[in-house]
Amino acid sequence: METVKLNNVLVSEKPDGIEGAGFFATSLDKVVGLARKNSIWPLPFATSCCGIEFMATMGAHYDLARFGSERLSFSPRQADLLMVMGTIAKKMGPVLRQVYEQMAEPRWVLSVGACASSGGIFDTYSVLQGIDRIIPVDVYVPGCPPRPEQIIDGILKIQDLIGNESLRRRNSPEYKAMLNKYGIE
Repeated sequence: METVKLNNVLVSEKPDGIEGAGFFATSLDKVVGLARKNSIWPLPFATSCCGIEFMATMGAHYDLARFGSERLSFSPRQADLLMVMGTIAKKMGPVLRQVYEQMAEPRWVLSVGACASSGGIFDTYSVLQGIDRIIPVDVYVPGCPPRPEQIIDGILKIQDLIGNESLRRRNSPEYKAMLNKYGIE
């Protein structure tokens, strides 16, 4: 499913299905995926310079709102995408984990920048060497700090993941085993 331009307006292409005069039929997974991927509510968890790049992404020049992510949520209970940006100290780890656990399912995680993904240049006792040690990560955005174009690319990859995800994936034994690996029930 891609976006098409009609009369200078970007419109999401309809999912595969059967159509006729006055009706259209497709699977529930495809309709829900289309709705979810175009209405992501991100929660920015910014601790350093990657957060500044994210602010540029939300500005008029890059305009993340055109991808359906206009409404930033600063409440984990109302967000479905956790964007971790910047250095995470080990003392901040439990807070990040609590924010993740407070989010409702389905939830996705975007690790933005070298520090969130691998600790970056801070190979010290006090810095978490990648957030994937405490919460599962869906997409990594490289860079130190990453350019706004890279953050947008990460959002587009999350949208592809959301659009193609089965409604039953979150109930699968594999998904539950992955959460158990992180100690999340």
